[in-house]
Amino acid sequence: MSEDTNRMTGKIALVTGGGTGVGRAIARGLAKAGYVVVITGRRLDVLETAARELRDETGTAVHAISADIGNPDAVKALFDQISEKFGRLDVLVNNAGMSAPGVPLEEISFEQWSNVVSANLTGAFLCTQGAFRLMKAQNPRGGRIINNGSISATTPRPNSSPYTATKHAITGLTKSTALDGRDFDIACGQIDIGNAATDMTKKIAAGVIQANGSMAAEPTIDSRHIADAVVYMAGLPLDANVLTMTVMATKMPFVGRG
Repeated sequence: MSEDTNRMTGKIALVTGGGTGVGRAIARGLAKAGYVVVITGRRLDVLETAARELRDETGTAVHAISADIGNPDAVKALFDQISEKFGRLDVLVNNAGMSAPGVPLEEISFEQWSNVVSANLTGAFLCTQGAFRLMKAQNPRGGRIINNGSISATTPRPNSSPYTATKHAITGLTKSTALDGRDFDIACGQIDIGNAATDMTKKIAAGVIQANGSMAAEPTIDSRHIADAVVYMAGLPLDANVLTMTVMATKMPFVGRG
């Protein structure tokens, strides 16, 4: 299918954590597919730089709105701006997230735990609420929500309890959202990512602790493959849904006991 045939001109997409890493790659992919893209995050300077560069790369409108998605008032303001500016939202990508230091479970502070829960789980929930309210009310009704689950939604790394707990919870949120959205033409799916090459995963490529206590370098994949998968999920008609998808480096030590 040609790029021109696949363009979804006029649809509005919101990508949280869209200024860097996987979020920026997803925003680029959606913009190339013709979506008007809003990227959000806490650092306005990073967002504005990313939005300007993405506009230049894709020739499509990319807008930056700063928000701390763990804050209910900030999320309300974000969705109020989207509603006022565009009148609708077709796709929400709950991508924003963070991890805690890789230390034994008993050494994680309450503040570190709370920060990860706020960014990874509470933020996704609040944005899902905002999207539901808008998608239910808009005409035509409905839309799609895509959650970044990570393969940690299935299998943990050592010393990753806050991150793993929130990503397991994202799977529950995905299923509940998919169920509760049925009557309102709101579809929800989850993409579990294994070692996309970003600044966050540089240490993985250099060497990271394995379940057996050894250290090993792990392969990574280009973030554009994640973006391609999200664009596919986003472009489905609302009577079809990818509930879960795993996109991973083929040789990473995830499947089996290696």
